[in-house]
Amino acid sequence: MSRTPLVLIAAGGTGGHLFPAEALATVLSARGIAVDLATDKRAAPFAGKFPARQMHVLPADTVRGRDPISLARTFARMTSGTMQGMKLLLVERPAAVVGFGGYPTVPPILAAWLVRVPRIVHEQNAVMGRANRMLAGRATVIATGYPEIFSEAPHLAVKAVHTGNPVRAAVREAAATPYAAPTSGPIRLVVFGGSQGARVMSELVPGAIERLSSTLRGRMEVVQQSRPEDIDEARAAYARLGVKAECSAFFSDLPQRIAHSHLVIARSGASTVAELTVIGRPSILVPLPHALDQDQLANASALAVAGGALLIRQSDLTAERLAEELKRLFGEPARLAAMAAAAKAAGRVDAAERLADEVMRVAGIAQMRQNTGA
Repeated sequence: MSRTPLVLIAAGGTGGHLFPAEALATVLSARGIAVDLATDKRAAPFAGKFPARQMHVLPADTVRGRDPISLARTFARMTSGTMQGMKLLLVERPAAVVGFGGYPTVPPILAAWLVRVPRIVHEQNAVMGRANRMLAGRATVIATGYPEIFSEAPHLAVKAVHTGNPVRAAVREAAATPYAAPTSGPIRLVVFGGSQGARVMSELVPGAIERLSSTLRGRMEVVQQSRPEDIDEARAAYARLGVKAECSAFFSDLPQRIAHSHLVIARSGASTVAELTVIGRPSILVPLPHALDQDQLANASALAVAGGALLIRQSDLTAERLAEELKRLFGEPARLAAMAAAAKAAGRVDAAERLADEVMRVAGIAQMRQNTGA
């Protein structure tokens, strides 16, 4: 009996890496391919529902400082993680290793390079992150969420395949809900920004809504993600304004809430932008301002150029500016509908399947099955 092929997925750090990894794992598992997850201690508690046969925790660390002690500590942890990764690969013998960026993927991909296991690196953002830049030269294939990101790097462009960003099943299900511009009745606004973006939203969005006309404000229905320490203040602000609002630190059904929204205000991480485009909703995007690679700015810029979003830098974001943009957008339902259509056109609902196809090709799994008649 032939051995079930195994793919090792390396992901960790944030949901921005784990969500697309989870989407790929779901598709591979449905195709009868075993999946293991390699991650770090920080992400392990959040990976409990990941559709993997086994989870392997490997040492990894980000570069926290340029002083000799910090660099030596990081190097030691990365070296330890790579050595443990090599041992893991020699025991489990995966057909390929797929990395989704962030420093937890460095040891597994380096280990795969050292023991000559095919390596796929997936870059979710419109610019390549530091960890993936480090690994790109050692990757067999670089799958990208955005096209043309290597227009100025031909040595990497020859390895690149544009698959799009895989999204969760809940997002693909939400994509079936058509967009209807708010010509009358309630206007549903969804606001979220992750742990690093929720505070500025909680501070400014209620103030912007307060500056709307009483007629427009009376139509507003807000769903807002807030930090736990900001929830009471946000709720009180909306109650004072007489605006129907639901504020929470976490929404387990966020894709469905996005699908039922007329406009989204959010940060512009790769997973957020991918979900907005697959579902097809207009947005105001406020990139995280202090990201070292300015990946969120690049993501937001790409969607804004495509016509699916309005980009506002945080340095330009005030309650007054936001109120003016809301008045303008809600006063032009046809523009909102056009933005929704443009966002939808930029999305790839089948990105997980495209990436799974590429993984199977690089790993030789399709050929293996053909040769065995499976």
